[in-house]
Amino acid sequence: MTDVSAFPRLKVEPLRVSVGLRRLACDAIKRAITEMDIYGCAGEIRLDERQLSKDLGVSRTPIREALSVLEQEGFVRSVPRRGIYVVRKTKREVIEMITVWAAIESLAARFAAENASKSELRNLRELFAQFEENPSEHIGEYSQANMAFHKAIIRMGGCGLMSELTDDLFIHMRAVRAVTMRQDNRAQRSIIDHLNIISALEKGDADLAERLVREHTLGLARHVELHGAFLDGLQQGAEEGRRRKAG
Repeated sequence: MTDVSAFPRLKVEPLRVSVGLRRLACDAIKRAITEMDIYGCAGEIRLDERQLSKDLGVSRTPIREALSVLEQEGFVRSVPRRGIYVVRKTKREVIEMITVWAAIESLAARFAAENASKSELRNLRELFAQFEENPSEHIGEYSQANMAFHKAIIRMGGCGLMSELTDDLFIHMRAVRAVTMRQDNRAQRSIIDHLNIISALEKGDADLAERLVREHTLGLARHVELHGAFLDGLQQGAEEGRRRKAG
């Protein structure tokens, strides 16, 4: 009988079939969280590993691995003996995120004013064609168009790293904008700001585009400062709920 140990062995790593599924599961869960109104409900948002496995049609192993990745990225958090929960930010954290977004998007607007194509600018204006008269009548659709607008400006800036950095902020920015859009007639004032920004971009006025975008986004930060107490209220409600269950 031949002694197989006498032959050279190939140095190979074990196949990780689950890596592809983990990435797909991670993307699917992140996309679902992004589309949720995470600041619009009082209770904590718990993710059920078993239900996710059923919904996505995969075993629980890639789900567990995907949730671990999302926890490292800051989208979910694990509570011992209780489960996995979607992360929500405090009022102060949200204001800081908006401030960072304003810095990135305003610089992207400067680049976009210098480099955006006519087709890109036309698509940007078409986003708001149906909302110019009264955006409040279609607040859900307008809120989606609003975030598409801000992401488009960053993309039109032509710097891939800007898009990557804001992707991690997008879940919270989208959710906070969705809630605040219904407050203090912000929808009507928002569309006026957007149309002025588009005009500046169409004129190629980089200084004006940068200033208008920065002022518009920092306006959201000021609004959250004045009306964002509900964000801390969500945190306090979650903590009280955990104490009741623990007791």
